[in-house]
Amino acid sequence: MRETWRWFGPADEIAISEIVQTGAQGIVSALHHVATGAVWTPDEIARRKAEIEGGEDAPTGLTWDVVESLPVSEAIKTQTGDWRAHLDTYRESLAHLADAGVQVICYNFMPVLDWTRTDLAHPVPGGGTAMHFELADFVGFDLFTLARAGAEADYPEELREEAARRHAARSEAERLRLARNIVAGLPGAAEHWDIEDVRAALAAYDGIDADRLRAHLDTFLAEVVPTAERLGLRLCCHPDDPPFPLLGLPRIVSTEEDYARLVEAVPSPANGITLCTGSLGVAPDFDPVRFVERLGPHIHFVHLRNTARGPMRGGRCSFTESAHLAGDTDMVATIRALVAEERRRVAEGRADAPIPMRPDHGHALLSDLQRPMMPGYPLIGRMRGLAELRGVMAAV
Repeated sequence: MRETWRWFGPADEIAISEIVQTGAQGIVSALHHVATGAVWTPDEIARRKAEIEGGEDAPTGLTWDVVESLPVSEAIKTQTGDWRAHLDTYRESLAHLADAGVQVICYNFMPVLDWTRTDLAHPVPGGGTAMHFELADFVGFDLFTLARAGAEADYPEELREEAARRHAARSEAERLRLARNIVAGLPGAAEHWDIEDVRAALAAYDGIDADRLRAHLDTFLAEVVPTAERLGLRLCCHPDDPPFPLLGLPRIVSTEEDYARLVEAVPSPANGITLCTGSLGVAPDFDPVRFVERLGPHIHFVHLRNTARGPMRGGRCSFTESAHLAGDTDMVATIRALVAEERRRVAEGRADAPIPMRPDHGHALLSDLQRPMMPGYPLIGRMRGLAELRGVMAAV
């Protein structure tokens, strides 16, 4: 597997020179400063490519291997406003990326919030910190801070009562910090949301259930996959994180069956999967080996991350991001299945036999705790994860 590292561009506190020292071969990046729905211009793409790869006089040895993400606008997801114009700009951006030689394009179809955690620096044994999702705290935010209409019907009574107790015991400053954590969105993104922004975004999904959102995803795929195939690109959809409904919004890329439906909706080598073991692994019935054996030919990109989940409550659960070789997902078995898929591709003569992977997230450890960092993206913690995963890959 090809070892990559996520870098958020010049705003990232981790420098390219430091990433070189991790042993990573490629970079996963995006034009986070460009507003969603705008065109990624050749000049902006070339600038990011040069920042990653260096010049002729001082090459870094790294390459820009994966775009994560070329975002799908809320207008496209809801099919409102300028959504058709956004499809045009999406296809134009794909063409410019193809011209620059970047072939793997990750995206997601999560409504409103791209990922959700309640604690961005949860203490873990040994002195480090991890990302954490505490279900009762999220329910308290939904019921009492956001005060979403109809939220009570989404949660069992016992969970609502626990959420009320935790909310009442929290200071106003703690409530504000929780709200900021939940609406934080992806690190490095151009847009930064507040509570009113979330309320307005939720209103745009009135009347959009899971079936309708799936139909909108199918429309998106029908519009962009032929362009990607013509350009020799590989699109890969990231799963919902976490893989269960939040804020009354539908989640449609949360299970193995969801992915089987996605790749069948528009059959094409350009219509593929980002396998994120951390996102999918929160679900207790997720079987990564079965997933790879069934859908492996469609996997274009892999996030290797692990989580430890709490008990299921009303179809949802709390979870903590664990060390890469700990948690509920058997990472050794997962990597063994992925390496077998790569060997099958080699036997078929596929040019995309090496699957790019990256160590996703990681505990903040050692000097990570004394330096600023993007939430979930520490230097030492990810380097530890990459080293562990590299060892497993070498062994299998």
